[in-house]
Amino acid sequence: MTRLLHFSFHRMKILKLFRRCSVITNRTGPIASVRVGLLGNAGPKRGFCSSTEDSELKDLMEYMDSLKNYEKSGVPVGAGTDSDDGFDLGRMRTLMELLGRPHFKFKAVHIAGTKGKGSTAAFLCSILRAEGYSVGCYTSPHIRTIRERITLGRSGEPVSAKALNSLFQENKETLDRAMKVENGYISHFEVLTALAFTLFAKEKVDIAVIEAGLGGARDATNVIPSSGLATSVITTIGEEHLAALGGSLESIAMAKSGIMKHGRPVVLGGPFLPHIECILRDKALLMSSPVVLASDTRNRSKINGFSMHDGRPFQSCDIVLQLESDSKLSIELLDLKLYMLGSHQLQNAATATCAALCLRNLGWRISDASIRTGLQQTHLLGRSQFLTSKEAQALRLYGATILLDGAHTKESAKALMDTIKMTFPESRLTLVVAMANDKDHLGFAREFLSGGHLEGVLCTEANIAGGKSRTTAASVLRNCWIQASKELGLDIVHDQMTECQNFSMDQLVGLSTSEKRPLLAAVPSFPDSIKIANLISRGRTRDQSHITVITGSLHIVSLTLATLNS
Repeated sequence: MTRLLHFSFHRMKILKLFRRCSVITNRTGPIASVRVGLLGNAGPKRGFCSSTEDSELKDLMEYMDSLKNYEKSGVPVGAGTDSDDGFDLGRMRTLMELLGRPHFKFKAVHIAGTKGKGSTAAFLCSILRAEGYSVGCYTSPHIRTIRERITLGRSGEPVSAKALNSLFQENKETLDRAMKVENGYISHFEVLTALAFTLFAKEKVDIAVIEAGLGGARDATNVIPSSGLATSVITTIGEEHLAALGGSLESIAMAKSGIMKHGRPVVLGGPFLPHIECILRDKALLMSSPVVLASDTRNRSKINGFSMHDGRPFQSCDIVLQLESDSKLSIELLDLKLYMLGSHQLQNAATATCAALCLRNLGWRISDASIRTGLQQTHLLGRSQFLTSKEAQALRLYGATILLDGAHTKESAKALMDTIKMTFPESRLTLVVAMANDKDHLGFAREFLSGGHLEGVLCTEANIAGGKSRTTAASVLRNCWIQASKELGLDIVHDQMTECQNFSMDQLVGLSTSEKRPLLAAVPSFPDSIKIANLISRGRTRDQSHITVITGSLHIVSLTLATLNS
């Protein structure tokens, strides 16, 4: 009787919340302007700063906000291709010339790829810092503050607000001149890239690790000259940004291969489809670029098991690379402890290791010990990030493991699901999902629905790069999950079921619970989605191990972390 009353209490609370959310769903106008969620304000925009930083970066952020931002508005069709519709690298070259060609004043590793760029860059930077190098790193997007995109020195800390503001003020006149020359068409990403390169030159970094934004051939970062390129890296080739990169895997591979420079080595991560690998190798041959293949059959990378240390899970791994008979291109790392979880992160670690060996072969001092230390010390916000119990309590999520991951493609969804099944094979899952409108929502949903162990899916909303134009409505996302479940022949409970149109939400919750079917709902308010996730985990799983996964984009990860700091 006690258990029944306990369950009924949770059903009543969920019913009240869903009724509140249904009112929100039927209102017009931006959700954020309608109401404040259960956790208070949903938090500041992505890229939130402290009040001190707000003051320090006010002029810069106002300037940047005045520029065309493709992260916020979406990338045009064909923008990343070598065509008349492609991004104009001429603008970037003009800007760099006016700034004094800073990109000629440091050595760089240039990283492109559909997935794994950020993780591979993080691994490589950590290795180089462990060896004692002063490293500049430029990545995108950011999670908490725009400063994260530019890290400097041996610590790997983001550039300070004071230094970034000073850099902007020193170069504002030149930026204005370049903007006038280019009739105002220089973009947000181009300006930030130029500032990063200028800072790396000013600080005289030993080496810079540069992540391409979109594609490679036409990306603003691709002004790096052959003389400055130490090595290029292509991590993976997938279907993300398909329209912007020519419409096929083959065109995407050609766009990514555009970062190769004549005579400079290229590291290929992979594994790739055979014909895609051929495209990349053919381009390398054309550029006289030696190829190092991280997924070569002679190499061996495996996960031995999972353990916990200071409340954080890690995977014990082996990475054994035999790229050439030369010892400089070989390494054996046994019982390696990676806090970046999953087989995909093991592959990213192997790719970064290949890049480090490639640099060593070029004369850079990089020891096996530094490679091990660097890999083991790598962490990255929003990638397989587990919240502490204190952070979970701040979100009012009690008794569940909370996992943040910026997965937003079907491939990354599969990788995330595989990681969860390996680390917590018996755990039940509740998902809180928000996505941009240019992603493969169906493919993403299929991967999670195929994995099993789902208790609930709460489709919610998060601003994309501080704006709403690319945000997928929670109801649209919910309908995609319904379609995916039908395609897979899975039975889920949701408020759009024809046979349940006249059911109360209390009856729907009771039906899903009694028959152990996943509960699917559109909850536009992020704070309400978190509250309902908590009630589902406490009311349905009770004594079972449970994980709440917040995923779908780095933007919902940012929103979650902003909520913790609000």
